[in-house]
Amino acid sequence: MSFNASPSDEKVLVLGAGQLGRQVIKNLAARLNPVTISVLVEPGFTTSGDTDKQEVTDELDRLGVEVLHVDLAEGSEEILAEWFAEFHTVICCTGFVAGTGTQTKITQAVLKAGVSRYFPWQFGVDYDIVGKGSGQPVFDEQYEVRKLLRSQENTEWVIVSTGMFTSFLFEPAFGVVDLDTSTVRALGSWDTRVTVTTPEDIGHLTAEIYLEEPRIRNEIVFIAGDTLSYGQLATIVEEQAGKTVKRIVLSLEELDDQLAQAPDDVMLRYRKAFALGTGMWWEKSKTYNHARGIETMDAKAWLKRHWGNKR
Repeated sequence: MSFNASPSDEKVLVLGAGQLGRQVIKNLAARLNPVTISVLVEPGFTTSGDTDKQEVTDELDRLGVEVLHVDLAEGSEEILAEWFAEFHTVICCTGFVAGTGTQTKITQAVLKAGVSRYFPWQFGVDYDIVGKGSGQPVFDEQYEVRKLLRSQENTEWVIVSTGMFTSFLFEPAFGVVDLDTSTVRALGSWDTRVTVTTPEDIGHLTAEIYLEEPRIRNEIVFIAGDTLSYGQLATIVEEQAGKTVKRIVLSLEELDDQLAQAPDDVMLRYRKAFALGTGMWWEKSKTYNHARGIETMDAKAWLKRHWGNKR
């Protein structure tokens, strides 16, 4: 497959039609011929009784996107490579739900298939800086995926670093913002910073990065909806709630103690990793979207839109 093919001539495969995959597909379909776009979903997705999946299925049908049913978790590297070999570009939007080792397997299958260009599931933090040993095993795997991609020259890769999904910052299970009790918890310290971006903005910007000319090759592209400290986050929540919030610091030492008691707690692992701060943020002024003048939604706007009626 030629690395010089025009994006409009390429066959693109998006892995997953969840929160992010759906946005990537919508934005690609708006710019490309839909018949060149396919999406891979788990068996039974399009016949599921789940309302969200039905809605996505209807949307894919309206867009004219081809739907492939493949089990990424159970499929072998060889089987996945056979599926991937038909496509010029693979964009992985499956996240970590398929289990440990799946992102490595997908990447190995992409390389085995000889795919020209690959956007791996790296829609997160700066794993080069985080390295290994953050306390979050899936971060360790992401670091290894980068090493794997850099060890070869046949498949171009583009990593889109987005920080945390903005919604996750406000996810009750994450334990940082609790509007019901007017509480905000800082991970590490009030000065610890985090970069966040909405799936809608990631979908838009990923399509722009895919179409960018001259073609982006073997690069990490940083984007951001917002970069803020947990102290700034508490102030934003106070402004939205119209009252003072209770502020609690979860220090690294405290989080280590909690993990010692519950080492398999996934959310605790995330809190510990983000409490480290390093690699979890970058200046918005140095991002792709800032350089291109593309507006994105910040944390304050997200909170006003989604929780404005909960005051």
